[in-house]
Amino acid sequence: MSDPILHSPTRIRSLDTLFIKTYGCQMNEYDSQRMADLMKQAYGLRLVGTPEEADVILMNTCSVREKAEEKVYSQLGRYRKLKEQRPDMIIGVGGCVGQQEGERIQKRAPYVDIVFGPQTYHKLPDMIKQIRRDRVRLSETEMPEIEKFDHLPRQRVEGVSGYVTIMEGCDKFCTFCVVPYTRGPEISRPVQQILDECAGLIADGAVEISLLGQNVNGYRGIGPDGEEWDFTMLLYAVARVEGLRRLRFITSHPMEMTPELAVAFGEIPQLMPYLHLPVQSGSDAMLRAMHRGHTRDDYFAIIDELRRHCPEIAMSSDFIVGYPGETDADFEDTLDLVRRVGFDSTFCFKYSPRPGTPAAKSADDVPEEVKDARLQTLLDLVRGQAQEALQARVGRVVDVLVEKKGRNDGDMEGHTPDFKIVHFRGQPHQIGQIMPVRITQAFGQSLRGELVLAE
Repeated sequence: MSDPILHSPTRIRSLDTLFIKTYGCQMNEYDSQRMADLMKQAYGLRLVGTPEEADVILMNTCSVREKAEEKVYSQLGRYRKLKEQRPDMIIGVGGCVGQQEGERIQKRAPYVDIVFGPQTYHKLPDMIKQIRRDRVRLSETEMPEIEKFDHLPRQRVEGVSGYVTIMEGCDKFCTFCVVPYTRGPEISRPVQQILDECAGLIADGAVEISLLGQNVNGYRGIGPDGEEWDFTMLLYAVARVEGLRRLRFITSHPMEMTPELAVAFGEIPQLMPYLHLPVQSGSDAMLRAMHRGHTRDDYFAIIDELRRHCPEIAMSSDFIVGYPGETDADFEDTLDLVRRVGFDSTFCFKYSPRPGTPAAKSADDVPEEVKDARLQTLLDLVRGQAQEALQARVGRVVDVLVEKKGRNDGDMEGHTPDFKIVHFRGQPHQIGQIMPVRITQAFGQSLRGELVLAE
């Protein structure tokens, strides 16, 4: 769709700078970096730290949490003032809110030049070219069959960790989730394309790679042999890429956890002992209502199998409290699951209806004060578990991938294999190295340690 721009500038300035505001998950962070790569290749744009400095402002949005749309419109209101001062500035809204809201954004905020979805950001250079040539506004929210990855420039890594999206979309259709409607059906990238991207990141200096997907362990891609590969097969292949020291992935679904994947945690040295495996509830009644496709006992069996092959694995999860129909007994089942599994970290949220999802048609019948109380109870429990997990590391020597300078002078910062943040006294030349660190203190969300120097 294209419309004449309401206020055409008297002249068109060159484009030099880009600002990207990113909301939501790690996949959005990945997408934002790829947008920056595209705009640098097409127009030579350099990223800037504030919207006031930018010739192009892009919002990469997320619609998973409550009031996501209103937060976008509120931010756009601030950008409108910049557009009034510089009418040749280009403003674009992408991501899941862009996909979900579509042309409504431009009707409500007519100063927005481009609206685009997660699957069409590879068209940004062409859309900007058309805007500057024809002075039109554009909306591009189709979900094309051709993968956007075929149109993206080679990814460049900054730092020691790289991210590679291996699949997009989700076919699970959990009743509370907008992802199947904003990201589309599951599409897996070819194996060789993923391996080539991983090799390129390592050549640029990455030593750790995280594989990304809305349902990453549901990966089904075509291998170099022309056959379909599953996620575990891909993991073994990525681990063989020369120079890779650490391998991670996120986010997984319990329905796609196979015995072979559990074995991989014990067999692949590069695969780090950390897994984010959202369960959402410990109640079978709620899991059925959410259309999760598994039971609490299924989840327990997965954890048991993982710990049989990788006893030191750290577990993380997501929880929703106050889903429609949740009773006190349902919530107690959730607390029981948390106690039995023992999580190193969790993300906990109050239920809020997302427009367009099946759950939004149900009465939001759990009172807000009950949601608040349940959330606080759950947070108290999981925070206690997280602190215990950190305290258990005190006195141990752990391998830390040194990633960057710390906030304090002389400090360096990195992650343990099980994804805990460690601060220690070190040197910048150690960035990219894996160093032995003896843990001396545990804080609320991180650890402090001392380098173990070779004698």
